[in-house]
Amino acid sequence: MKLKKKNILIICGLVALLAIIITATIIIINNTNKNNQQDNSNNNNSNEEIKEEPKLKIVDVNSKSRPYAIMINNHPTARNYHSGLQDAYIIYEIIVEGGMTRYMALFMDQNTERIGSVRSARHYFLDYALENDAIYVHHGYSPQAQSDISRLGVDRIEVSDSTGWRDRTLGISYEHTLFTSIGKLNNGLKNKRLERNKDLLLNYSIDKVDLPSIENAKKADKVTIKYSNSVTDKYEYDNEKEYYLRSVNNKVHSDFVTKEQYHFKNIIVYKVGNSTITGDEKGRQDLSNIGSGDGYYISDGYAVPIKWSKSSRDAQTKYTYLNGKEIDVNDGNTFIHIIPNSGSINIEENKTNVEVNNE
Repeated sequence: MKLKKKNILIICGLVALLAIIITATIIIINNTNKNNQQDNSNNNNSNEEIKEEPKLKIVDVNSKSRPYAIMINNHPTARNYHSGLQDAYIIYEIIVEGGMTRYMALFMDQNTERIGSVRSARHYFLDYALENDAIYVHHGYSPQAQSDISRLGVDRIEVSDSTGWRDRTLGISYEHTLFTSIGKLNNGLKNKRLERNKDLLLNYSIDKVDLPSIENAKKADKVTIKYSNSVTDKYEYDNEKEYYLRSVNNKVHSDFVTKEQYHFKNIIVYKVGNSTITGDEKGRQDLSNIGSGDGYYISDGYAVPIKWSKSSRDAQTKYTYLNGKEIDVNDGNTFIHIIPNSGSINIEENKTNVEVNNE
């Protein structure tokens, strides 16, 4: 009987020991699994960070902010004091009266402290503010623009004391001294719609657009765009910095504040018809910009022929390659030149560069 009790005690001890071993094993396995899960989670988070989509430098494609479309004075006197234009993601240049041109510069999600000088509205610039769903910024207007602003329902800010200032220290004519800033313009928003209803005008590419592989591509080291006898723009490609340095009438076009020469990653240029408005004593122009035609997209030292089309005043201009595919543009600012049919576009290859490259 004693032997049996002893055996029972031994068996119970072995069972207890086995239970302890099994429990310890389960705990070790569970802890190992948890550690593995944490490691996998950390690896996944690391992979997610690596796979996070790169962001464009020129714009935030996820932003729904409405841009400001600011009329910029391009009179020779005013040009010397151009300020803030490097912060614009798109600039349009179009002919006005007297063979001169004006710019319309688009700013989105910027905080530029000095922009200008600001000038009055011309009616066809409204088309390009509308195609970007921008808040149009100006000081004064032509009779045609005044009528169209009301008729088309253009959302606008007319620069005044609360939204701009006069720089009297420049010692130039009063009409060339009006400047603004993004902070000042924000004072004029009031109850305006702040969210953009249209997509961005251009398709920006994170990766460099392979222009040399596109049909009829050609080298574009120097680009000369003549609007009239009064205005000729020139660009020279900087191979090291991979953008175009801008000059106007054979003079470096630079920022009054930073003293930096203006430079652009992308250039779009095309011709449209223009005519003097009958009976307009100032010789103001009309623009035949609804329709389609030919042009060029220029970037990274190459030019490719494109087609442009605009179906209505508020419709976005479409830019396509010759095969009909909508163009992608490189990440960077864009200067859109809309020039008269009487103007000219000259695209040159730098022969010195070609000889060096061939070596």
